[in-house]
Amino acid sequence: MERNTRGQVSEARSRLLGTATRLFYLEGLHSVGIDRIVAEAKVTRATLYRHFPSKDELVVAYLRGADQAIRDRAEKAVGSGRPPADALRAIARSIAEDIESPGFRGCAFLNAAAEYPDPEHPVHKAVLAHREWFLRTVTDLLARTGRSPAEPAGRHFVMLRDGAMAAGCLSDPAAVCETFLRGIEGILRHSPAATG
Repeated sequence: MERNTRGQVSEARSRLLGTATRLFYLEGLHSVGIDRIVAEAKVTRATLYRHFPSKDELVVAYLRGADQAIRDRAEKAVGSGRPPADALRAIARSIAEDIESPGFRGCAFLNAAAEYPDPEHPVHKAVLAHREWFLRTVTDLLARTGRSPAEPAGRHFVMLRDGAMAAGCLSDPAAVCETFLRGIEGILRHSPAATG
């Protein structure tokens, strides 16, 4: 991340990334061109390429920002001192809040994977890195609840999340979230120590 002499992130870089984040999420990765990002961020192409040498690098930075926001919420849930089952519930509620938020257009990572299906592409690799972290996080929490085996339960949690994120922009988000949260409770009910 480029910083100025006072250690702050460059204002132009922040504007570029903020503009790209908004446009990529609302309109898609391939459909938004560099010229549009440059114009809306009010920077030159040279400035863009100084911070992001290619559009792919800008897309990866967008996904890393989305990843960090989710990690921050998960770390807050885990670090709050609540029991692991309640941390999982908090993570699930934050997903439901996203689905019910205005302008929700599905999962940024699933959307990116659909546009960049090549598993060797840097964008696809960024998607996989996020998903691996998320699966590991929920699986570790499930293991701490006493859920055995935790791995299938973790995969179940992620599949419920994926389904809710896809359905949440296609049908009634409130009903989708109710179903998703009920599913998470079902996973936790199968854990003898998850009643906390």
